Amino acid sequence: MADTDPSGPVMDRDEVDRALARLGAEHEAIETSLLALQDHAGRRLLEGARLTGVTAERWAVTEASITLLWTYFDAYAGALRRARDIRSRRRWSSREDLVELTELLRGDAVTVAGGAAAALGAAPGRLGERCSLAALVDRMNELYASSLDVVVAADAVWSALPARIDLLAAELQRTGRLAHSVGVRPGEHPAGDDLERITRTLTKLREQVVSDPLAYWKRAEGSSAPGGGRPDTTVYDREARALEDVRREIDAVLTVRQDAEKRIVRLRDVLSRADRTLAEARTARGEVLAKIAATEVPVVGGPPTALQEQLSTAAEYRRHAQWHRLSPLLESLEQKAEDELLRARESLTAVTAPLAVRAELRGRLDAYKAKVARHGLAEDPLLVERYEKARRMLWSAPCDLRAAGRAVLRYQQAAAEALGTAPRVPGQGVPDDRRGPGA
Repeated sequence: MADTDPSGPVMDRDEVDRALARLGAEHEAIETSLLALQDHAGRRLLEGARLTGVTAERWAVTEASITLLWTYFDAYAGALRRARDIRSRRRWSSREDLVELTELLRGDAVTVAGGAAAALGAAPGRLGERCSLAALVDRMNELYASSLDVVVAADAVWSALPARIDLLAAELQRTGRLAHSVGVRPGEHPAGDDLERITRTLTKLREQVVSDPLAYWKRAEGSSAPGGGRPDTTVYDREARALEDVRREIDAVLTVRQDAEKRIVRLRDVLSRADRTLAEARTARGEVLAKIAATEVPVVGGPPTALQEQLSTAAEYRRHAQWHRLSPLLESLEQKAEDELLRARESLTAVTAPLAVRAELRGRLDAYKAKVARHGLAEDPLLVERYEKARRMLWSAPCDLRAAGRAVLRYQQAAAEALGTAPRVPGQGVPDDRRGPGA
């Protein structure tokens, strides 16, 4: 974004027109960025969360900054409207018009009132402060960068750490059950005590991450870009390594006491999960065929009976202590079982893909409906007609995804055309990108 030139000679008509065009593009870029910030998932989460610590303090400041941003933007938009009004008075602007436009476009002609003026450096007790458009844009850029930094950082932590903690906690539960089955218990074995400590640490870590995500954000050194950094996973990584150490300890116990039995039980579990996943895929396929029309749904294969027969053979080898035959058979079965589970999961993903597409179309349709409603176009007859048509297609069974997709696209196109002619009001609409003010 180019800076507005400092005060100087009176601008001629061409200079005014070029300045107005540049400022108009700048206005649109700023508005798009502010709307992107307003609709950012991280901002919505921060707004509704129970925050503590660093995050609570920084979010309180950021909320005030976002309010200031809109105040400054309104002042900026008002100045631009006044300039356009003056320029539109006559085709060939008079000397007086050009003087007024020069002062408005280059001088300290924008008045900011109240707390926003104080933020711009107004003296205490003053009701307003005058500044240039360039100074106003610089201040908006600063506030936007600091606000976006908080929103992006919190969103990144929430997107990364809780899910990873949950996965580790699930693995911890499985390890705990296995440890209990082989006699590794708290108070009886150091690994059992470690499992209890890891459980307490992960529970506390998740609570802190949810309420104070910025406490777990590590800013990148030398980076000034908003959101420059990464989630701090130090505690999580330490507990993950501790759990891995416990698992190795349990594996050592299992190796001594029941290596063969353990591997057979694990194989049965993997094959059972593969069977359940295939059964789920078959059920899902029936649901997709009933709910989605005009789409190809892959056929789901049956359970691997050959692997079950080989597993029974392995159990026979163990009962008869035929270790020289059992070992290579188990190694082969372990790989085949993992492959089978992967195939089952891929089948489930493939058959449920149309439902995911339908859900995405529903979300897109409702998002555009909300956007046109915020612009006051909810009662537009064409938009209502196309919305209802798309909605009937998406919420009917069976749903023709191709036709529904075209209907959603037609609604989007009609909405885009309507929004292109409707007046833009700051604070409304769905942004198309997340560029900063004046990008």
